[in-house]
Amino acid sequence: MTLRTEKDEETGVALVTLDRPEKLNAIDLTTAAELAAVWRAFRYDDGVRAVVLTGAGGRAFCTGIDRSAHVPQPSSPYTIDDPLLTIGPKANDLWKPVIAAVEGMACGGAFYLLGEAEFVVASQEATFFDPHTTYGMVSAYEAITMAQRMPFGEVARMSLMGTAERVTARRAYEIGLVSEVTAPGDAVAAALSAAGVISSYPTEAVQGTVRAVWSAKEAARAQAMAHAPHLIALGNLPPERQSELFRGRGVGGKDGGFRPR
Repeated sequence: MTLRTEKDEETGVALVTLDRPEKLNAIDLTTAAELAAVWRAFRYDDGVRAVVLTGAGGRAFCTGIDRSAHVPQPSSPYTIDDPLLTIGPKANDLWKPVIAAVEGMACGGAFYLLGEAEFVVASQEATFFDPHTTYGMVSAYEAITMAQRMPFGEVARMSLMGTAERVTARRAYEIGLVSEVTAPGDAVAAALSAAGVISSYPTEAVQGTVRAVWSAKEAARAQAMAHAPHLIALGNLPPERQSELFRGRGVGGKDGGFRPR
């Protein structure tokens, strides 16, 4: 299993942990399937009233899709198979509140998860960035998702700067991506505390409120997402060229030369 799930029967809070620390919690196809399955299972589990999502190891919350994952693509420019589209709770029709607890890096495909959480708690040492453009890929789904949570200019800057710049937890708090900044190592505890409060309230009212908040932005999000496959198909470099850029990432890339902001 690449996912750990723990349930506190007393509080009604479940803790879901991406458990691939050796891969910085990158999501392979197995993890993607497990995430979809756990969200759908929670729909039927009345003992779970709120969820905290985090990553194991402390170095990263999630670093997006595992580069070793093989995802065949159709030849049509009007469609794309993206296994990360179904890893979030909302994509699986779960309307119980989900709080993300971020320690370390959150980048690229991590935004599929952060974008479907009700709010984000982050450690002081957390950083956020989007590497797509650096490696010749269009940031479409990720940028659209973050545009629902961050000011336009901040999303544009993060998406376009690629690996050259990382948004600090403090800056993420200032722009509204993060709702609480904790001491190093305390993000999960803070998220569990908030989830415990929420789960103590009548669950029908809580879930209705979650649904109401999301309905405020669903139309714009759905319309934007519809454009994403075409933009990706037209703008992405061929996979082999992406791989060349990724192999050279240590030169001025995310492994060196980036600046915090």
